[in-house]
Amino acid sequence: MASTLEFVQYVAGQLAEAGEITYKKLFGEYGLWCHGLFFGTVEDNQFYIKITDAGHRMLPEAEPAAPHGGTPGMYCVEDLEDRGFLKTLVQETCTELQQPKKAKGRAKKMEQKPEKLDYKKVYKDLYLPKTKPSVIDVPEMIFIMVDGKGDPNTSEAYKTAMEILYGLSFGIKMSKMSGTQPEGYFEYVVPPLEGLWWGEDGYFDGRTITDKDKFCWTAMIRQPEFVTQEVFESAKKALQKKKPDLDLSPARLVKYTEGLCCQVMHIGPYDNEPAAIEKLEQFIADSGFVTDIGGNRLHHEIYLGDPRRTAPERLKTVIRHPVKKA
Repeated sequence: MASTLEFVQYVAGQLAEAGEITYKKLFGEYGLWCHGLFFGTVEDNQFYIKITDAGHRMLPEAEPAAPHGGTPGMYCVEDLEDRGFLKTLVQETCTELQQPKKAKGRAKKMEQKPEKLDYKKVYKDLYLPKTKPSVIDVPEMIFIMVDGKGDPNTSEAYKTAMEILYGLSFGIKMSKMSGTQPEGYFEYVVPPLEGLWWGEDGYFDGRTITDKDKFCWTAMIRQPEFVTQEVFESAKKALQKKKPDLDLSPARLVKYTEGLCCQVMHIGPYDNEPAAIEKLEQFIADSGFVTDIGGNRLHHEIYLGDPRRTAPERLKTVIRHPVKKA
């Protein structure tokens, strides 16, 4: 999919604080220049910036990419909302690009990153499905979960759930800093936020509730395999010490198995999800399944974008429905 001019103009606007940003057609896509220095591209409606030590430092989780083929020489920049970050990234990248090239081997050195498990990248079938629906058998995973009720945009309960989930998840991840990491600990990226949803009256498939105050939900974040009940309780004690007024009683550690499901990637605002769900439900019927929502098998969403930093039209949400044979 070729980039749209509107998206290119949006990217240029977000980068404007870095200097005089210009763009023009380049090999069927768009190149980007700052004060006449070529530093990046926009391809398939994604912003890519040349690999430098500055980019390596500021984008620690980015992998070298080759959006137009050849040797990987770009990083994909997903956060386009933080103008201050983008200004520094572009300015430092351009400063480095203007310097004499370092000895050969710099690229190899930059690619030798510490091993860190990113569940999204390793388990792409779970976290990065296509916009075309597909079938998946979801295995058992470990989650920290918090139940609640109300509109996630306004509910104090949902805000508290986020504070609990991220506080515990990052507390476990950063335990290595105090030398209290659990047995079997390994470096990893905290997995994305997920949610199971239903209504006050029970059944909910993502299309039927117009009053968001009637939402019931389980907010949850997957945990590494080394997280046991003992590790969980230790993380709760550490977080309680930091935030004595935070009620951690709603949090629980759960082994959750979804089993047979169908899923689809939705790109766009959350309120536009019904169109993607219609496509998913049609796929379910055409594939000889029926939606099996009920009990602990619920409408499931996985949030791959941060709505505070990502434009609504670029938000990515995995929508998953449990199914069974018709």
